[in-house]
Amino acid sequence: MKGLVTKSTGSWYDVLAEDGSVYQCRIKGKFRTRDIKTTNPVAVGDRVTIVPEPEQSTAVITQLHDRENYMIRKSVNLSKQAQIIAANIDQALLVVTLASPFTSLGFIDRFLVTAEAYAIPAGLIFNKLDLFSAEGLDVLHEYEAIYTAIGYSCYETSALEGTNLEIIKQVLKDKTTLISGHSGVGKSTLINALNPAAGQRTADISDWSDKGRHTTTFAEMIPLPFGGQLIDTPGIRELGIIDIEQQELGHFFPEMRELMNDCRFNDCRHINEPGCAVLAALEEGHIAPSRYESYLSIYHKHDTRG
Repeated sequence: MKGLVTKSTGSWYDVLAEDGSVYQCRIKGKFRTRDIKTTNPVAVGDRVTIVPEPEQSTAVITQLHDRENYMIRKSVNLSKQAQIIAANIDQALLVVTLASPFTSLGFIDRFLVTAEAYAIPAGLIFNKLDLFSAEGLDVLHEYEAIYTAIGYSCYETSALEGTNLEIIKQVLKDKTTLISGHSGVGKSTLINALNPAAGQRTADISDWSDKGRHTTTFAEMIPLPFGGQLIDTPGIRELGIIDIEQQELGHFFPEMRELMNDCRFNDCRHINEPGCAVLAALEEGHIAPSRYESYLSIYHKHDTRG
């Protein structure tokens, strides 16, 4: 029987079977370790084959079907290479806040690079609009200008007050969307506003650290009453880039990608080479300095694959 993985809690998975039943599933022993280099061989959004166990509501996952795409990040578990965040998604949205907690431009860029690397359309939701001062709104608009100029959609919301939720609903309608962000950015509040039946737990920001407390502890697919589904994931403190070689990194920065054929050298690293079209565009103000700094930061990591 075929099914869709809708929740992952570690060793157990909820699978929505083609007959409409939901089974709690585990992975067949050999399947768990065969050619798998991630901490989670199965992710929310995966399509699988299951075999129900006699007279129980449990089943065994016996086959993982080919993925159309997936989002991945470096795992904190050093014994493995990576963690798959979600699979078979139509788009990925990063919920961003400029205070309580602060989302850095570097974090945003690592998320967008990962989405580009796996050919997943991505956008940014700037949440907590109700907290912005006039000065904060100026910074917000500066951020938005950086990303809209290179083709990323940006949305402003206040999940708490319901601001612009109708716009977000249109973006999400009839699509499978990964929604991610730091803990405390209001992801769970936003999901509850979009689907009151979701009942996602929320928590206040930790006073001493200004970082959100984790309220989502596992990945879960949440149906939307107006069509489509969200894949909610635990809040991410860091997003490590993995499986991207240094020489291909520039391809995942759209503003650099369109200039690379104009560089003098085919193997240009866009760092200090003469005749580099990217450096010329940077100097002329056509590439945002923060984006180029993110490129250098990722490039100069000990190994961009980890």
